[in-house]
Amino acid sequence: MPLIVKDYTWTQTPSLLYITVPLKGVGPGKVDILCSENYLKVNFPPFLFEVFLCAPIDDTKSSAKVGNGVVVFTLYKKELELWKSLSLTDDKEKMQRIREQAVIKAQEKAKAEKEAKAVQKRDNEKYALQKTMKIEEEERKRIEDLKEQERKRATEELEQWKKVQSQAAEMQMARKEQQLQKEMQNKENKTTNEERQANLSKSLPGSLQQSATGHRGNKIQEKLKEKTLPAPRSSKCLQIQFTPRVFPTALRESRVAEEEEWLQKQADARRAMNADIPELKDLKEGERNPEWLKEKGNKLFATGNYLAAINAYNLAIRLNNKIPALYLNRCACHLKLRNLHKTIEDSSKALELLVPPVPDNAKARLKAHVRRGTAFCELELYVEGLQDYEAALKIDPYNLDVKADAEKIRQRIQGSLQDYEAALKIDPYNLDVKADAEKIRQRIQGSEP
Repeated sequence: MPLIVKDYTWTQTPSLLYITVPLKGVGPGKVDILCSENYLKVNFPPFLFEVFLCAPIDDTKSSAKVGNGVVVFTLYKKELELWKSLSLTDDKEKMQRIREQAVIKAQEKAKAEKEAKAVQKRDNEKYALQKTMKIEEEERKRIEDLKEQERKRATEELEQWKKVQSQAAEMQMARKEQQLQKEMQNKENKTTNEERQANLSKSLPGSLQQSATGHRGNKIQEKLKEKTLPAPRSSKCLQIQFTPRVFPTALRESRVAEEEEWLQKQADARRAMNADIPELKDLKEGERNPEWLKEKGNKLFATGNYLAAINAYNLAIRLNNKIPALYLNRCACHLKLRNLHKTIEDSSKALELLVPPVPDNAKARLKAHVRRGTAFCELELYVEGLQDYEAALKIDPYNLDVKADAEKIRQRIQGSLQDYEAALKIDPYNLDVKADAEKIRQRIQGSEP
């Protein structure tokens, strides 16, 4: 049975009513207030205060303040008059009816407020979705405009290049024609000079003709000697063809079988699509693509909206669960939200898909090991975390950040080993502590370079 509070005070004016209820040492957080037109209740276990007002009040304008060990009510009267008494004391049935009506009204008010909040929440979610769709539509339009501008620019550059090439070809043709005409002119002049020389030699006396003939013969022999000189070699282009390679490494340094297996797995993953998903009905045809959903998740991750990014990656994985980048990106979101066990699951799944190990997936495998190692360390599983960091260092031995983090983890494990050794000094016969210390010692020795 609650203890009824009777040592309250009240004062009034024609329009206002003030009631002060002592809380008797109970904190403000444990006070529950119910107010209606004719009923007022304050419940602060183990105490209870209730009053059945003799006249109605305006419960929408009235207020209550809790502080300094009391509850102070400021109640507005509906009728401007002074009351002879504060509460009803004689009609128990009426009092019970007033109490029940007050409770029902309070429940209806709470239900209405809950429904209003739910409606407001749905409206806000709808508004946010519309805004997001509008932003994405604007982004798509902007990208299409950029593509169109780039296409026009490339077309103009191509047309300009064609024009320049055409002009250059015309100029080269004109030069060739001029050179050909010049050669023909030179030949005609040479023929004319020879004819003149022959006519002149015929008209000279015999001795001069012989001298001229001998002189002309010497010139002809000199010209023949000049013509016997070898011509300079012409320049040529040697065409060298290299073996086409998908991976950047040279063929002598690569592992062809593993690389071909990795490329085949990537091609199979891109073809493995599951379109029978109810959530896809609201997406456009171009958006029903794991790559599009992955890019959307990346944009949401960049803005810090990690939960929305996880939803995008989840839908992409349901479409195609063979793409390791989806698990790798989702584990980064879980790591930001400190969902450490899910981080370990996603990074492990990514590592399962990133086989065989080839240079093309080395960067992804490095990220997966580092993120899983970070999650292990956050869970204080430093030995397992160190194993992942050492695996990452095997992939990239020159990564200074990974090397520094691995050294910090190793120092933390050594500190734990010192704690175990101190515990063994206190209780040298504790087999569990001794076994754990030996495991840590073996791990440290195995991780030393």
